[in-house]
Amino acid sequence: MNAKILVVDDEKEIADLIEVYLKNDGYTVYKFYNGTDALNCIGETELDLAILDIMLPDIDGFHICQKIREKFFYPVIMLTAKVEDSDKIMGLTLGADDYITKPFNPLEVLARVKTQLRRYTRYNVGRERAGDSESELNEMDIRGLHISKDNHKCLLNGTVLTLTPTEFDILWYLCSRRGSVVSSEELFESVWGEKYLDNNNTVMTHIARLREKMSEPARRPKYIKTIWGVGYTIE
Repeated sequence: MNAKILVVDDEKEIADLIEVYLKNDGYTVYKFYNGTDALNCIGETELDLAILDIMLPDIDGFHICQKIREKFFYPVIMLTAKVEDSDKIMGLTLGADDYITKPFNPLEVLARVKTQLRRYTRYNVGRERAGDSESELNEMDIRGLHISKDNHKCLLNGTVLTLTPTEFDILWYLCSRRGSVVSSEELFESVWGEKYLDNNNTVMTHIARLREKMSEPARRPKYIKTIWGVGYTIE
């Protein structure tokens, strides 16, 4: 897959290093050292994934991520030089799919890119098959929440929910295990395909964003319920 990847980082050495590794693996790279040029590229180029540094000289990565999510569903990976959870939570809340803390191993970036692209590819294949008569398979309906794995559509009481591929995978996993409590560890390792580490807020942030899109009250959600100290469940 000759995927087109946007790389934005004002640290030239880092941006150039990521570009080298991605190009060596066959990807087409659009590299920029500032947010303004990156936004112009986003509006003019059909991309498959974006790697965004948070701290940029003109427009921060949060703003770029937000602009991407206004129109596009392709994966966004945030780069941060900080270890504060606030940066990670902010990025995930705005629609980022993953984050990597500097300094990092370029091979880790490459692995994360491949993981996100696999998910995105499955998502797009599903959307293209939306009109297929066989798409009735792999569907679930839970009290007005209708989710289809074949066409990657999700409707709540007839209204289409606009979900990123990661959000869809989380909701599908929970629905497929209806009635069971799924721990954050199990959910993370199943959806992200990586080892779960303690104090990982990724799952919690995505669940909060899902509930927001579903107009779920935080304290008494109808669908995704929190079992404190255990995990999440859809009854």
